Amino acid sequence: MAGRRQAGVVADEPRERVFERVAAVDVAKKDGVVCARLPGASGQRLSRFWTVTATAGAVSELAGQLAELGVQKVTLESTSDYWRIWFYLFEAAGLDVQLVSASQAKQLSGRPKTDKLDAIWLARLTEMGMLRPSFVPPAGIRALRQYARTRTHLVQDKTRAWARIEKILEDALIKLSSVASKMTTASVRDMLGSLVAGERDPQVLAGLARTRMKAKHAALAAALDGKFEEHHAEIIRVLLAQVDLLQEQVTRLDMLIAEQLASLPGAWGADPDGVTGPDAGAGDLAAALPADARLDEVPGISPELARSIISETGLDMTRFPTPGHLVSWAGLCPRTLQSGTRSKTGKKPGNAYLRGYLGQAAAGAAGTSTFLGERHARIARRRGNAKAQVATARTILVIIWHLLSDRDARYHELGPDHYQQRTDKHKKTRQHVRQLEALGYTVTLTQAAA
Repeated sequence: MAGRRQAGVVADEPRERVFERVAAVDVAKKDGVVCARLPGASGQRLSRFWTVTATAGAVSELAGQLAELGVQKVTLESTSDYWRIWFYLFEAAGLDVQLVSASQAKQLSGRPKTDKLDAIWLARLTEMGMLRPSFVPPAGIRALRQYARTRTHLVQDKTRAWARIEKILEDALIKLSSVASKMTTASVRDMLGSLVAGERDPQVLAGLARTRMKAKHAALAAALDGKFEEHHAEIIRVLLAQVDLLQEQVTRLDMLIAEQLASLPGAWGADPDGVTGPDAGAGDLAAALPADARLDEVPGISPELARSIISETGLDMTRFPTPGHLVSWAGLCPRTLQSGTRSKTGKKPGNAYLRGYLGQAAAGAAGTSTFLGERHARIARRRGNAKAQVATARTILVIIWHLLSDRDARYHELGPDHYQQRTDKHKKTRQHVRQLEALGYTVTLTQAAA
């Protein structure tokens, strides 16, 4: 029949089942309202609710009570970071606990808003299997994630410190950033140190340039001719000390991140004889590379960036049945909004840290003569750099899913000419001939000499 939509069948996910004994906690900072939904007499369902203080002892005792009641599933709403004490202790007690976003259990219009009713509502949704759990990595990955995110914040603080230094130089009428390629070079650091020490002669300061910056002596001398005063020196001295301290902390975290990842068996490689361990998988003859080394082979991904990515995705890709699931979780695909015959796309929320790491990888790959570099260039010509970066980041994430799904997998470079090799030359020729003939030309083709 015309206009009739195609029918289909969709199987339920494993989480979509009815549970006989469930519990839910409406989490707050100081306490939480617990609701346990249990079978009663004559087939009725009963809701028991009570308040529990959010302390380790009280929550551990609650976990024991829920285990005695035979609770099959416990639901927590992801309220700020207050859910962590509940999730971690329930998990340690062996309970099947799931964390759900507030958007799935949002307040319904017309229903009174109280903690007790919210807990009951969460429990009812849980027993009907209507909540999709959020991804909470295991304890080892959680520690790795805290290290990596702290490192990210420190790097951002260091970037802000350099931006403040540039502002102080602008106030001192010094245009050093207009000549130097970036403020973090050794040459710029020497010049700043000399300025703070009291040197004001632009020629002397420009003479501190190293390597390729020496060719810019005249421009540097002109840019360094300003009104640098004592208060400028004091502020830059403080900011440079902050930069040094932050760099020291970043270096320390890099070591801790590497040690933490090496302590996870899922990240280990394997030697040619099949032996695995924290130090296995080194060398070209290795049977399997460590997880971060496999990701490091992808253009645009450094060892530090590989570890940061693993801290967000984890090592167990069974949590994401397909690469598309991981892409969706990261927020690198548009959200579909359909109503009737109208369909549009919208911004999809996702893991902001992972998107940031993948954006760095995509920017690094864009300048390489590789498949990823060529893919970025092709899309940028048609859609612009912003779209190209997101598309390249998505491609990198798909590659990462395959590399982490199979320990024996290795990155294979397709080359920048991959698209050209797949092009049907005869079809392309006919297309161009038709276009020229449509413009009134008679086309005669002659094969070029080899």
